[in-house]
Amino acid sequence: MRITGAALLTGGLLLASGCSGGSDAAAPGDDTAAPTASAVTTTTVDATTTTTTTSVAPTTTAPPEICVVTVQPGDSLGGIVASLDGVTMDELLTENRMSETDIIHPGEQYDICPGNDVDDVTGTSRLAPSPAHVEVQQAELNELFAGTSLFELGIDGDSGPLTRQAICAARMLLGLPESTTHLPEGSDEEAAIFDATRDSFTIPRGAATWSSKWILINETCQVIVTGEGDERIVDIFPTSTGEPDYPTHNIQALDAYRYDPALDNDGWHDSTNFPSEVDNPLNGNMYKPIYFNGGQAIHGAGYIPPNPRSKGCARTFPHHQDRIIDWLGIDDIVEPVWNAGAIGATVSVVGEYRDL
Repeated sequence: MRITGAALLTGGLLLASGCSGGSDAAAPGDDTAAPTASAVTTTTVDATTTTTTTSVAPTTTAPPEICVVTVQPGDSLGGIVASLDGVTMDELLTENRMSETDIIHPGEQYDICPGNDVDDVTGTSRLAPSPAHVEVQQAELNELFAGTSLFELGIDGDSGPLTRQAICAARMLLGLPESTTHLPEGSDEEAAIFDATRDSFTIPRGAATWSSKWILINETCQVIVTGEGDERIVDIFPTSTGEPDYPTHNIQALDAYRYDPALDNDGWHDSTNFPSEVDNPLNGNMYKPIYFNGGQAIHGAGYIPPNPRSKGCARTFPHHQDRIIDWLGIDDIVEPVWNAGAIGATVSVVGEYRDL
């Protein structure tokens, strides 16, 4: 505690008058028994006067941490990060569900305190709701995606990767910011998802709507969306895209140019670059691949986790790949073809997966 010279002088007068604290009193200079209040008051009394001296300790309260920044004209993401202490670009992007290519606008607000489990712009928690409420969310998501190729969620109260994959898909199709974070209980976006139906879905960003049949691979949510022109969404499938060392590249509207039905091996085509016997003991690991960007393809596989585990391709389950092939009308092709017109699909890849 900081005590002023006046207080020390007055205390000295008290000691000189014989005011002993006994054996338990603190010795001069020993602050182990000092009062913890913010003010010290000492009174001296003699025959004619009464004097009171008060000393107030200075306050040391730290200013509150600022966790929200408002974009000003001329700001950039790089400039905002450069002005912050100890926050990286990746942390800023993850906290605000953004990618480095996103355009920011004056007046927008962003959370600049990553890792505190709070969306500081809205004040909502980023932690998982209670298991009982997660069960409510899972039931709502199952109703929303009924009739699509997204698998029905188990009602288990665990806001795990599969549940958050469905949450992300709902955000994408309802025009909400995309991420695989938990769905905050009582939030506006939860209300929007609960109120939505299949009729509420909008064609997602990046789809080649000028094509009669398009395929959109969303790496953020790890889903594939198929659709027809600007008229309708046909289906939603779970996928697993390229892992970090073998990424599935973001591309805009490339025609699928090669299809291999691999009928001589029950549909399983062995990859030239990454041969494997895991998915099929007869030496095949890509079920009926549809190539769209060099050696990258949409193909069936035996393992489709809700995160990137492929070698650059976008995996589907074999029966989901058959649905895509049937929809494209190429199920009667019996030999490998290198003909974009025969396949008739325009493929786009958007987003970026973040391991949250």
